[in-house]
This record gives sequence, C-alpha cells and structure tokens, in this order.
Amino acid sequence: MHKIKLNFRIKILALTLGLMFSSLAQAQESNLGNWLIYIGNKKIDQKWNIHHEVQYRNYDAIGDLEQLLLRTGLGYTFNEGTNNFLVGYGYILSENYIADSNDKVSVNEHRIFQQLTSKQKIGFVKLNHRYRFEQRFVEDDYKMRFRYFLGLNIPVLKKDEETEKIYLSAYNEIFLNTESSVFDRNRLYGGVGYHLNKNLRLELGYMNQFFENSNRDQINIIAFLNF
Repeated sequence: MHKIKLNFRIKILALTLGLMFSSLAQAQESNLGNWLIYIGNKKIDQKWNIHHEVQYRNYDAIGDLEQLLLRTGLGYTFNEGTNNFLVGYGYILSENYIADSNDKVSVNEHRIFQQLTSKQKIGFVKLNHRYRFEQRFVEDDYKMRFRYFLGLNIPVLKKDEETEKIYLSAYNEIFLNTESSVFDRNRLYGGVGYHLNKNLRLELGYMNQFFENSNRDQINIIAFLNF
C-alpha cells in the first residue's frame, strides 16, 4: 500500500512539473516576471509569533524592479495550534511604467492588515485558509481590501513521519475591494518544494495573476524560515 501511494505521488509530481514547464514555455511569449520571496516566522513562545517578509518583484527575470514589499506582524496562536490571528504592517514601493513609455513613476504605500489563518488536514493533503483585511494608504489615497487564500500541500517524498522532503504546493487567492470595482485580482499558483531541514524549505513555482482586463505570469522563488 505504501508503494502504491508513493508511485501515485510521484505521478502527481511529474504531471505538475509537466504542466508547469508547459505553461512557462507559453509564458515566454508574453510578459514573464520573477518574484524573489523570503517569509520568516519567529516563535516567541507556544502562543506568540513574529512574522517578517521580504518580496522583490521584477518585471523580467531580474533587475527591472516592479515592486518591493516589506511586511511584519505579531501573531497569536490558538485552538491547539490550528488557528493564528495576526496584526501587521507593510510598506510597498511600486515602480509603475507610464503608458506608452519606458519611464516609471514611484508609488509608496503603507498598509495595516489583520488576518486569520486556519490549518486542516484531509488524508495526506494539508489545507491552509487565510482571511486578510487590509487598510491601504497609497500616496494620498485610502483604500480597503479583503483577500481570501486557499492553499494545499501534498507530500511526495518524506524525510520521516512528520516532515515531507519533497512536496507539491498550490493556491488560489482572490482580492476584493470594498468599493467599485469590487474585483481587484486573482492569483493562481502551482509549485514544488523541498525541505532542507526542519526549519528551512525552498519552493519554486509558477503564478498567473489575473486582473480585470489583463494578466501577468511570474516565476516565484520562495524561502520559508521558521525559528
């Protein structure tokens, strides 16, 4: 039975990689950006944690900055470790191209947010729900936005009974404004991850971001650190 499950997971991995690289080949004909992401979590004790995050987003492979995002927050874990409520702050620098031009304009945003994350497990599939409410101060404008994130994690090869060595990752996140137009964007992602040790894992994935009238493709390289 264990061998059957392993073969099934390897087939899922092969299919995911095939679809991912097929999408990447098609994306080469369009705008393909790159996001370098670091996500860290520092446990203060069994209940409290500090979240910190850096995202360096490029219009192309690297060197043409689209956005720099810095985010941090204080979280509280409850319900036997399955739920976490966090209050945080983010600073976002966007370098937006002016229409029909190679010139850019810098946009500064300060963001306050509240979020609730919830974990559950169905068989060997791990699910993660995240509900986030943002108050955004974009230059002289004030906006509010709601985000819902649904992610799943499927182990392919395990280090031991508790930790997967190689895993598949996928998520969908929708962004909704409190004012018109309500739909802001939607992100669809698929990737492959690897645990270097119990505290550090790396992930490589492909994401398509849908806007109201356009879409963008990104390669995501992500490092997760828990300590």
